[in-house]
Amino acid sequence: MKKLPALIFTLISFVAFAQVDMSYYLPSEVSYDPDIPTPKEVLGYHPGEWHVSHDQLIYYMRTLAAASDRVVLEEFAKTYEGRPLMHLIFTSTENHSNLDEIRSDHVKLTDPTQSGSLNTEGMPIVIWLGYSVHGNEASGANASLLTVYHLAAAQGNEIDELLENAVVIIDPSFNPDGLNRFASWVNVHRSHVINPDPNDREYDEAWPGGRTNHYWFDLNRDWLPLAHPESRGRIKRFHEWKPNILTDHHEMGTNSTFFFQPGIPARKFPWTPEKNVELSHKMAKFHAEYLDKIGSLYYSEESFDDFYIGKGSTYPDVNGSVGILFEQASSRGHAQENQFGILTFPMAVRNHFTTSLSTMASGVTHRKEFLDYQREFYQSASNLASRDSEKAFVFGSDRDATKNFELLKMLTQHKIDVYKLKSAVTKQGKRYNPGSAYIVPLNQPQYRLAKAMFETRTTFNDSLFYDVSTWTLPLAFNMKSASLGRDFNAGLMGEKIESPEQPKGEFIGSKGAYAYAIQPYGYYAFRAINRLLEQKVVVQMLHETHSDANRTYPRGTMIIPVGVQEDKRSEIESTIDQIVAEDAVDVFALTTGLAMNGVDLGSRSNTKVDLPKVAVLVDGRMSSYEAGEVWHLLDQRLKMKVTLLPISRVNSMDLDRYNKIVIGNGNLSTIRDSGVENLKRWLRGGGVIVAWKNGGKWLSDKEITKVEYKKGSNDDKSYKPYDKLNEYRGAQVTGGTIFEARVDLTHPLAYGLESDRIPLFRNHNLVMEKSKNAYANPLVYTSRPLLSGYVSEENLERFKDSPAATISTVGRGRVVTLTDNPNFRAFWWGTNKIFMNALFFGQSISGGAGE
Repeated sequence: MKKLPALIFTLISFVAFAQVDMSYYLPSEVSYDPDIPTPKEVLGYHPGEWHVSHDQLIYYMRTLAAASDRVVLEEFAKTYEGRPLMHLIFTSTENHSNLDEIRSDHVKLTDPTQSGSLNTEGMPIVIWLGYSVHGNEASGANASLLTVYHLAAAQGNEIDELLENAVVIIDPSFNPDGLNRFASWVNVHRSHVINPDPNDREYDEAWPGGRTNHYWFDLNRDWLPLAHPESRGRIKRFHEWKPNILTDHHEMGTNSTFFFQPGIPARKFPWTPEKNVELSHKMAKFHAEYLDKIGSLYYSEESFDDFYIGKGSTYPDVNGSVGILFEQASSRGHAQENQFGILTFPMAVRNHFTTSLSTMASGVTHRKEFLDYQREFYQSASNLASRDSEKAFVFGSDRDATKNFELLKMLTQHKIDVYKLKSAVTKQGKRYNPGSAYIVPLNQPQYRLAKAMFETRTTFNDSLFYDVSTWTLPLAFNMKSASLGRDFNAGLMGEKIESPEQPKGEFIGSKGAYAYAIQPYGYYAFRAINRLLEQKVVVQMLHETHSDANRTYPRGTMIIPVGVQEDKRSEIESTIDQIVAEDAVDVFALTTGLAMNGVDLGSRSNTKVDLPKVAVLVDGRMSSYEAGEVWHLLDQRLKMKVTLLPISRVNSMDLDRYNKIVIGNGNLSTIRDSGVENLKRWLRGGGVIVAWKNGGKWLSDKEITKVEYKKGSNDDKSYKPYDKLNEYRGAQVTGGTIFEARVDLTHPLAYGLESDRIPLFRNHNLVMEKSKNAYANPLVYTSRPLLSGYVSEENLERFKDSPAATISTVGRGRVVTLTDNPNFRAFWWGTNKIFMNALFFGQSISGGAGE
């Protein structure tokens, strides 16, 4: 009982501390314009008291912009859920009067043909402050309220100097959909008397959490792939302004402190210049000084690296800018106990606001050095290219115009010079033809980024990676490519691609045909077929070739026989017009079912294609990333209906309304014995499961399949020093590496592939054993599988010649167990084909080809 008064005092103090006002955040030596509204005057609460929702955030930004002549507000994109992405651009009123000219001159620094004549003495620096790409790391977005208020309302010489010498772009919410989802969760669970107990429901978000965007993607991995509208809009703005500094404000574990870059020195991406690191160190001194003033703990050069260039803090580094990562210990709500006592949300907000101020101060102090560095970065590209034995990269798909278009679109969005191939090239036994191949010369301002996107790399300074160790784009697209050295000449370069044209298909033949055929090569062939299946049109698939007088139709060609459904002819032919216009696949008119060679169109070997009725297991402890990748693929690209099925429903519901179930990575312990039996019954009735990684392992563990997995092996029993523990264990992690598999092109899983070799992306160490049925492994890792990225020697030996796919027969059903996720981050366009084949053709795989 004697402790009660102290406890009451602590709670009263805590509640009072949680309800901070602006004096807690703002520099005490700065005065503020009373005509500029504070967040509380607009929203009704001080920052940190509640979590700001995105609509409130934008409302305050609009209100502030209307009240200040220091800022203009511009919308540059919308999320999937229709929320606006906005920039607030702050500078002096004089600079605002010629802002277009300032931007134009600044961008010229990145053009070596113009930058030499520019005088950087009086040129403003461009500083981009970006917040909360992970929606549940919300202290950044909430800090943006304070940053914009300070920039609009602060008075005195310091703010005048900042605004005269800088253009400051505020990106208040990188991820509006995720931010809003998280704010709703924590605000609805906030108590009046805030409870910092980590077990409280406020700190335990419901699946999938607020980290990700609408489709559950981590937008901080999308700066390179540009799969989502948030990223595409942001990259467009990035290259319109070419900022000198870009900050990326995050959160980390509750028991941490505060991190700022530089990161781990040994894990810098090789094409990032040392000058970039030097400037990061100069900025770090400012961060330390400002955080010291408010008594915050911090660290740098630990934990985080700068290797994968598709993150917000690393993409700038290969574009002549300096990206800075900030990581703040997270309260994951309004307050939470940690090792130092109680971490409040206002504490987290204050650290991000403080480092926003230190960033701007360091940028203005070293303004000319940042500007000169940016100019030198691009001027040095030509010299680097001249010393490089590789002079260009050639690439292209002969049969899939969509993949060509998507890669070209990605390259041009990143301002990489790419040209149509003017004359044929043969390299390493592969021929590249004008019309379907393209060339990227390395002697261009974006030398470093172009090199980073096309090169393969298998040697590294460090064996630990915070994210993936490779991302070679032609391999991700399963597209042939080659580097050119002495065999390159400028005569190979045809027309420059400024804005790639959306491809269209072609209708070949005449309407009123006996049947129509769609070959399996085009990426959107399945979208085309799904259109027809949704209208209950009969579609057959060839398992053997069929030749007429004009051409040979390969395995996997989809046939629409009109004679057996004459009443639907008009509907079929109208849909074919839509397919040709929108799906970039050719449709062939067939005048007879009789083959000159191969099977006739009525052959018993052909199978009817059923409309996929797909359920994707979600919720519980399933990977929201991998479930979201499937959802995005089917919903956005293929325009298919898909059910996001909570995993617990498997225990009791009737699964017969679905004919396909997708099980990605995750923990499936939510499924009880009754659910296991339910899945077995459904499979025996003819269902198809497509699974990978731990999803496939669970099916094996529950004896739904007979797939066997190798046990982890580590024969090294030698004594090791304690300080090498993390290093050794980390070296055994396969965090993101590209391997080669050989594929049986006669198998339905491989229909439409152009080569019997396919790159696979692996970020785990599970290995399947070879099946006892010689026909059950249509994809197998090669004996020398490493194409690009890091893998330990021990794991490489385990992966060699191991199955990448195993087919299981369960009654009339099939299970397609893949080793690797075929839909990684929506930019593995190449292995999407394997996944789509499994969905559409899985049921047609012979029972004799499964174990």
